[in-house]
Amino acid sequence: MLEIDPALLYPFAAALAAYLMGSLSFAVVVSRLMGLADPRTYGSNNPGATNVLRSGNKLAAALTLLLDGVKGWLPVWLVVSQGAPYGLGAGTLAMVALAAFLGHVWPVFFRFQGGKGVATAAGVLIGVEPLLGLATVATWLIVAYFTRFSSLAALASAVFAPAYYFLGHRVAWYVDNRVLLAICVMSAVLIWRHQANIAKLLRGEESRIGGKKSGSDSN
Repeated sequence: MLEIDPALLYPFAAALAAYLMGSLSFAVVVSRLMGLADPRTYGSNNPGATNVLRSGNKLAAALTLLLDGVKGWLPVWLVVSQGAPYGLGAGTLAMVALAAFLGHVWPVFFRFQGGKGVATAAGVLIGVEPLLGLATVATWLIVAYFTRFSSLAALASAVFAPAYYFLGHRVAWYVDNRVLLAICVMSAVLIWRHQANIAKLLRGEESRIGGKKSGSDSN
């Protein structure tokens, strides 16, 4: 009988579980449970908290934002806090972090049509290093406050997240190149998923927070 080395099985099982957890599109799930229209059928057609807010239900949007963040944080936190007995180290942490994020962007349960990943990425970063996640969220809040552009705040956070992780080496944490690569990939995907927002920003057509509703968003 073929025996699989646990040293190989556990990391890939953890990554698969993280991807499946990330694939839970809470924008769709919460909307269904609360009797709202499918967020993929109105506004930007993006299953994210910003588009759910267009339904007019702030509670649904808040729950979507929270749960999208939790599904990024939880698998990463489990590896960090419970992974040692199973030999789950930094390499597995990088895989799980990226898998949870990619699950949100390309969810297997929803025909690989997911959101942009801002909230899930924030949850992942908080799981990797709480201070890193908080610094990235603070960047989003500061840019959003002064510019009133949610998309620009997301783009700035995507740029600064890997920089924060790198600069925190030997100050707040020790940098692992595999985790750094995972964060860089997440940032690149986030920026790529915001192509429409970037084009609108350049044309001066992007809507501001609290302003006129637009057909694109940043979650």
